[in-house]
Amino acid sequence: MAESVRCFVAIELPETVRRELSDLEAVFKKRCPPVVKWVEPASIHLTLKFLGAVDADRVEEVQMAIDEAVPGVAPFSLEVREVGAFPNLTRVQVIWVSMKGELDKLAYLQKQIESNMEQLGFAREERAFTAHLTLGRVRNYTSPEDQRKIGQVLSGTTFASSNPVRVESVNLMKSQLTPNGAIYTRLYAAPLKV
Repeated sequence: MAESVRCFVAIELPETVRRELSDLEAVFKKRCPPVVKWVEPASIHLTLKFLGAVDADRVEEVQMAIDEAVPGVAPFSLEVREVGAFPNLTRVQVIWVSMKGELDKLAYLQKQIESNMEQLGFAREERAFTAHLTLGRVRNYTSPEDQRKIGQVLSGTTFASSNPVRVESVNLMKSQLTPNGAIYTRLYAAPLKV
């Protein structure tokens, strides 16, 4: 049986933005009921496409598909701002911050990645792409009352990063699941250039 690697395609964040998100999480940890599994700030990233288990001998093929998705996309800037939740603020399951800025370039890039990965046999994502960074996931056993409390904390919090996210490459990331959470390692970076 071929060895496989759990992979996704993402944009990594600068350290300055990660520090701000760490501070934001610290505020939420104090104010929210203790039913949230928070994402380690060093692991927060903007996912463009989750691939799942990829046969190790197909990783190079995936890298080529990423290379083919980036031509014609110049480096661009995004901003991290506004706190939100999926599916909504009364039934919070995922806590996130949204991305603003040159979203047209981001959407184009994501569409190219999605299309190229579909040609390799990876299933197309059913949900529309929403540019966001996941900060935490509410545990399944959480009561509706606690979900509403978390929603109230989120709706009462304003957040805007003072640092831009300069997107200069698209990265293939390896996700290694451990008892303490996932460990992410960059396997490949495709630089953006016109």
